[in-house]
Amino acid sequence: MAITLNEEQIERYSRHILLKQVGGKGQKKILESSVLLIGAGGLGSPIALYLAAAGVGTLGIVDFDKVDLSNLQRQPLHHTADVGKLKVASAAQTIAKINHDVKVVPYTTRLNSENIMDIIPNYDVIIDGSDNFPTRYLVNDACVFARKPLVHGSIFLFEGQVTDFIPGKGCYRCLYPTPPPPGAVPSCQEVGVLGVLPGVVGLIQATEALKLILGIGTSLGGYLLIYDALDMEFHKVKLRRNPACPVCGDNPTVTHLIDYEQFCGVGVQADHGSHP
Repeated sequence: MAITLNEEQIERYSRHILLKQVGGKGQKKILESSVLLIGAGGLGSPIALYLAAAGVGTLGIVDFDKVDLSNLQRQPLHHTADVGKLKVASAAQTIAKINHDVKVVPYTTRLNSENIMDIIPNYDVIIDGSDNFPTRYLVNDACVFARKPLVHGSIFLFEGQVTDFIPGKGCYRCLYPTPPPPGAVPSCQEVGVLGVLPGVVGLIQATEALKLILGIGTSLGGYLLIYDALDMEFHKVKLRRNPACPVCGDNPTVTHLIDYEQFCGVGVQADHGSHP
């Protein structure tokens, strides 16, 4: 059923409506859209806050972790009083205070090969704010199989990366065909992260998601945007689909979902934002 903007919505989204590239028709698209956010942590916080403010109609959030005091340095979706709560519950409460137009669908579960295809096909855009390789590879492969656009982001120390993987035009495995060996890349828990870094990277991911929903501008599909916070520099690197990619290539060898937690030999962490 098509949405008709009421007076409150016209006022709330007036700055969107004034944009000729968005307008009332575009705002209706946003309100009718559905986005699945993997992770309600460092990257997920700014993504959820701004997509909710923009009026994304349905926001699915996947996270099985609880709010920890150490999260609050970089996860403004949660507050001191939320320590000990499930992150999806804390996120839903915060979003409800921002915009009652947004329906939050919480998934307090660890994604695996058995449940992910029950979730991903229900959404228009998938945003990966996870912090670990098992989740990244699983989400990537599921998006390829379901032909869903994936907005990928990652952070490490003072550096962030963002790209869009558009169906038929490459995927995460075109960059990194197989997971790294266990322990090759330290986590934010081990080496730290600048608290504002996931804010910058997450907002770029949210921007890309809105552009994909609206069908405007030039997406990061085919490009990797690299952000260096210490030197305050952005670099864009051209990406190409790899015909030999094991999942989206011409002769794929990965034809079913794999539970990469065992494959990578590492446990799934919950900060949602480490290096790719």
